[in-house]
Amino acid sequence: MCESMKQRMEFCKQVGNGLPGAKVYYREDWDAFYFDLLGKYFGLMSSEANENAIITLKGLPDENEALRHMYADIIPGYYSNKRHWNSIMLKTEVLSNETIAQMIKQSYQLVLDKFPKKVRATIIDETA
Repeated sequence: MCESMKQRMEFCKQVGNGLPGAKVYYREDWDAFYFDLLGKYFGLMSSEANENAIITLKGLPDENEALRHMYADIIPGYYSNKRHWNSIMLKTEVLSNETIAQMIKQSYQLVLDKFPKKVRATIIDETA
């Protein structure tokens, strides 16, 4: 369990770091991995690979609600706006890494969309 949890957490960090302009790093003051896009977070992940490890991601309010009803391993965002954020228990066996990766990408996109058009264009140009 612990080794596969570490692998899942590494996978999540790789997905986050692979997104244009994004970086994932450990924030000591929050004791969490911070998924950062120009100073705005699009995800937070537990620092320890244990039974209670979670990743908290932004989503669309109606989709968030639906996901919580479909999966017991998705709960309202821990220490976040419960309408806009979900926490996914990383021990889940019903959600694949690919599904979690899509959720990370959606969270990133929702945060990216809040930036002015010029800033978004700069982020995209940097990776082209």
